[in-house]
Amino acid sequence: MTDISTTVTVRQAGRYDAEDLISVLAEAFFDGPVADWLIPDHSDRRAVYRRYFELVLNHGLDHGHVDTTTDLSAVAIWYPRLEPPPKGSLEHQPELEEATGVFAPRFNLLDAVFEAHHPSEPHHYLAYAAVKAEQQGRGVGAAMLGHYHRHLDALGMPAYLEASNLRNRELYLRLGYRAGPPLILPTTGPTIWRMWRGQPDAAAPAAFPASGPVPRRRSL
Repeated sequence: MTDISTTVTVRQAGRYDAEDLISVLAEAFFDGPVADWLIPDHSDRRAVYRRYFELVLNHGLDHGHVDTTTDLSAVAIWYPRLEPPPKGSLEHQPELEEATGVFAPRFNLLDAVFEAHHPSEPHHYLAYAAVKAEQQGRGVGAAMLGHYHRHLDALGMPAYLEASNLRNRELYLRLGYRAGPPLILPTTGPTIWRMWRGQPDAAAPAAFPASGPVPRRRSL
């Protein structure tokens, strides 16, 4: 399905888009408090992020829904969470550890924190959304997410994500999300904002959903 909002055309990504979209993800997430917490050294981070986001994108293409724009300047990876999957799934643990090497304990800890606070209510999960630096601030990300939000509204389905900085938190608030109790990552880690988007035509905002056990953050 293709959708046009302002000057942005959104379509579902395919395997042939992978190389470009891996680069978009790795560059978009390269800087920031979570990146500094995961991998302090920039030279290590660049190599690890390339391998990590290759794994992330391929998993999204195989098991989720990946949107992009016609110019491949943005990408969003979604997963339906319609029921709690089997607890403690470790099917991708070897691949994660191979991709992240000595930094695997931090990646595993991040997954564990997200797992413990993931909503148990059925929803679609926005694992990652990224826009090329030169296209940021032009409404590209909002148009891409708005395309999928309209799909969710037609299904009557909420959405959930974790925002890793205040700028993104403000964007998601403008897109109809509400912020839940924040998470603070262990060992002097940064703050993560949990965000929930209910139905826009609801008479009153619903309470932020309760957390429940889910498997590893299947961004990964």
